[in-house]
Amino acid sequence: MTRRRVAITGLGAISPAGPTMPTTWERIVAGDSAIGPLVLPQMDELPCPIAAQIHDFDPDAHFTAKRLGSLDRMSQFAVVAAREAVADAGLEPDDATLAQADVVVGVSVGGMTTLDDSFQRLYREQRRSVHPLTIPKLMANAPASQISMDLGLHGNTFAVASACASGTHAIGLAYRAVLHGDCDIAITGGSEASITPGTMTGWSALRILSRDTCRPFSRNRSGLVLGEGSAILVLEEWEHAIARKARIYAELVGFGANADAGDLTSPDQAGAEGAMRRALASAGLNPTAIDYINAHGTGTLINDVVESRAIRAVFPNGKPPPVSSIKGVLGHCLGAAGAFEALATALALHHQIVPPTANCSEPDAECGLDVVPEGARQAVLRHALSNSFAFGGLNAVLAFGRGA
Repeated sequence: MTRRRVAITGLGAISPAGPTMPTTWERIVAGDSAIGPLVLPQMDELPCPIAAQIHDFDPDAHFTAKRLGSLDRMSQFAVVAAREAVADAGLEPDDATLAQADVVVGVSVGGMTTLDDSFQRLYREQRRSVHPLTIPKLMANAPASQISMDLGLHGNTFAVASACASGTHAIGLAYRAVLHGDCDIAITGGSEASITPGTMTGWSALRILSRDTCRPFSRNRSGLVLGEGSAILVLEEWEHAIARKARIYAELVGFGANADAGDLTSPDQAGAEGAMRRALASAGLNPTAIDYINAHGTGTLINDVVESRAIRAVFPNGKPPPVSSIKGVLGHCLGAAGAFEALATALALHHQIVPPTANCSEPDAECGLDVVPEGARQAVLRHALSNSFAFGGLNAVLAFGRGA
């Protein structure tokens, strides 16, 4: 039996760097950071002053007032990005195959805007009730369900929650669904909107947030910066895409995942290395075929070193291809992080451009990687990896091939 192939035919995004996929990609390539001063109610009470937020987003421009009553901010982002991705793929709303598409969306923590607002009402304002749709709005499956309802999609629809690897796990599972014939089209990615007073206070307690900016792989890095937004990909069975003359950004060729089974928050080199090897084995690729790695690259002291060691261990003579992190531009978007990174990797292959590691002013010799600090680089890219390594020791890696 001929192995099915999986094309990426549509991309959509709303991010701190822009309201669409093209605007987001433009700033990623430019290394133009979207990190800035945190703007929140009770801002003066928060210990961290910065974040990568989406400003000037007007929900009323996208949804009716009645619909907004059932949509947390994370679901608003997901639906907007999904609409763009489906339109970008050139799929018509009445397409019978699209109607049977699977929807798999990664979410790390769920509807924190709804939850935080509810707690404000109960504990700060001493009210005795909350919005009647509080529970369905904050549930982790809400973005996937809202996409299916918005676009009329009847395939297998569910959420994936694996902390910072959620988006990558979601795309990996959607990839397998198309690969094994469960569906011909899958709408997949991640969404997050957890920049709230309560969530920021919780993250600050971990003492891993930077107070100035995110500098992945830089000797002077000082921690991660939280971001928000959604990135959605349209995955499509290759022959189906070819038959309708769809543009193919890239091909998904492999997926590997595992668990450290160790520490709750500290990364493990063997786990990260093992996930990359699984992705390569799934794709049937040798490490030498990889021309670019989009790293997890959080900008924390420990994570960047451990990931770098794992990357060097996978490649012959410890000499991997160029590696970059886009978190210096977008911040760490948690459940959406892996989806943004998959989107960026697909676009890197499509445009034959290695995006830079923004804010990396002093590449760390201990990391020992070519992290593209000088700016975007033209290159011949055949295959690429995208890494996600999450709290709880959950690792997920996607392997990509050039679409042409």
